[in-house]
Amino acid sequence: LAVTVFVALNPAQRLLDARNARRTTDVQSILTAIHEYIVDNKGLYPAGLSSTGTPETQLGTGAAAVCSPVTSGGCNVAALTACVNLGGPLAKYLKSIPIDATGAPTWDATKTGYSVTVDANGLVTVRACGKEGTGPNVEASR
Repeated sequence: LAVTVFVALNPAQRLLDARNARRTTDVQSILTAIHEYIVDNKGLYPAGLSSTGTPETQLGTGAAAVCSPVTSGGCNVAALTACVNLGGPLAKYLKSIPIDATGAPTWDATKTGYSVTVDANGLVTVRACGKEGTGPNVEASR
């Protein structure tokens, strides 16, 4: 009974779970928007992404000094990698590019806390770089 009460009354864990759930939703929304763009544009990828491979890059409007390196939450954005701004190309599919649940000062529109990579086969993977806790990384591929 004591364990049940502790788990139920652990607000820090509940907040962490809620932020990670939002990250999961955001990752799915970004990935879906990218694929809708690709379908609507007859196989062309949004500017900044290549169907033959794109190294992991954080989403946002910032320059390399602001956007990289990132080695958290399963992300591995190399140093000196500028953000890729998908806000314009994906505007038809997303009102705005989501910003990580922890928000400012860590993440904002210049560096959102989400990354995207495309492998040599055109497989797109989106990750949440701000994932908290010890659970699995928050990512999706398609």
